[in-house]
Amino acid sequence: MRYLFVPGAGGQGWIFHRVVPLLDDAVAPDLPAADETAGLHDYVDVLVDAAGEPPPDGYVVVAQSMGALTGPLLCDRLDVRHLVLLNPMIAKPGETGGEWWEATDQAAAMIGPFDERETFFHDVPPEITAEAFAADPVDQSGTPFEEPWPLTRWPDVPTRVVVGADDRLFPVEFQRRVAKERLGIEVDVVPGGHLNALSRPAELAAYLRAL
Repeated sequence: MRYLFVPGAGGQGWIFHRVVPLLDDAVAPDLPAADETAGLHDYVDVLVDAAGEPPPDGYVVVAQSMGALTGPLLCDRLDVRHLVLLNPMIAKPGETGGEWWEATDQAAAMIGPFDERETFFHDVPPEITAEAFAADPVDQSGTPFEEPWPLTRWPDVPTRVVVGADDRLFPVEFQRRVAKERLGIEVDVVPGGHLNALSRPAELAAYLRAL
C-alpha cells in the first residue's frame, strides 16, 4: 500500500518528513495553503496528482488536523483502502471548517492558552522545532474554512481516528467525544501531541504499518 499524507493548516508536507522514511511507500505533498483562490477540491486535485501511478493494493490516506476536511474527499478519486484521521477536524455535511470550532466547543476543551510553540511543539525535539521556525511561515488561506463540507455521507471506507495522548489543541477526551458523536467510532490513542508525526514518528509509523 502507498501512504498518502494530507497536511493540516499551512499545507506543509514537511510535517511528515520523519515518518515517510520509515514506511516502504509514502508521499507527503505540499498543499497550496497560501493561495486565496484554492479550496478543498483544489487541494484534492493536488493530492491526486501527487499520489502517482495507482499501486495494486491501494492507498492509506493519513489526514492530519485540518487535513481531515480534505482526506475523505479523496475516496471518490483514489482507491483508498484505509482512511486515517490524525488529530482531526471531523466535519459534518454542510458545515464549514470555520463553524467547526464553535460547533464542537473546541475552545473550552483546549489545554492552556493558544501559543504556537507550547500548543504544537511542546513535545517536539528542539532541533526539529528550530528547523520549523527557521522556515518561511505559510499563512493559511481562509478559503477552505469558508466552504460547506461537500459530502452528504461518510465514505464507505474503513476509518480510524488516531489521537495523540498529549495533544493540547484537541485533547484526548475532546477527540473521543467528537469521533463518537460524528462517526460513531472509538479513537486509537498513540504517543505524542498534535504534531506527533514530528515528535513520535516511530510510534506513528508502527501504528500505520499495523493496518
